[in-house]
Amino acid sequence: MRAFIAIELPKEIKDALSTLQEELKSSGADVKWVAPDNIHLTLKFLGEIDDKKADEVSKIIEEAAKNNVSFIIRLASVGVFPKINYPRVIWAGIDTGGRESEKLAAGLQEQLAAIGIPREERPFSSHITIGRVRSLQNKDKLIEGLNNLTGYFEAKKPQFPVNKITLFKSTLTPKGPLYEIQKEASLKAA
Repeated sequence: MRAFIAIELPKEIKDALSTLQEELKSSGADVKWVAPDNIHLTLKFLGEIDDKKADEVSKIIEEAAKNNVSFIIRLASVGVFPKINYPRVIWAGIDTGGRESEKLAAGLQEQLAAIGIPREERPFSSHITIGRVRSLQNKDKLIEGLNNLTGYFEAKKPQFPVNKITLFKSTLTPKGPLYEIQKEASLKAA
C-alpha cells in the first residue's frame, strides 16, 4: 500500500484553508488544489509498503506518540516552494507548533530508517500543502495573489491542538487520492 504519516487537521482548519484556496483560485492559475478533506500536515511520506512493514510502522508511531506531548499548531503564513517567482507548491506555514512537529518528524525519521525506510533528502519543514502548480499559466496573477496574502492569518490566528499522529493509506484514483486511516496513536497529555 502507498502510505504516509501525518497530523490530521480539524474541520474548522480545513475550512479556513479551503477559503484561502478559493482566494487564490481567482488568479486562474493552473494549480492542482488539495481537496479540503485531504489537507493534512505530512510528517513522513513512506511510499509503497507491505503489510509487514505497515505493522512495523504502526509500532513506531505508537512509540513516537508515547515519547511526545500534545501541542498546539497555529497557522501563520502563506508561502511557496521553491521560491515566489517559481512557485511549485503552495502551502500554509505554522509558527506555534513548528518546533514540536519538527521534533516528531525527526524522531519518526530515525526509527523508520532503522527498518529500511529511506530518509528524506531535504530537511523537514513544518507546512501544510494546499496546492501544486502544474504549469506557468497565469503565474504572474498567482504570484500577485500570493503577495497580497501577506499577513493572511494575522487577524484570526487559527490554531488547533495536536493530540495524535496517524498512518494513512493513500489510494490514487482518477478523481484524486483517497486517504484511509490505518492507525492512530495518541500523544501524551500536556
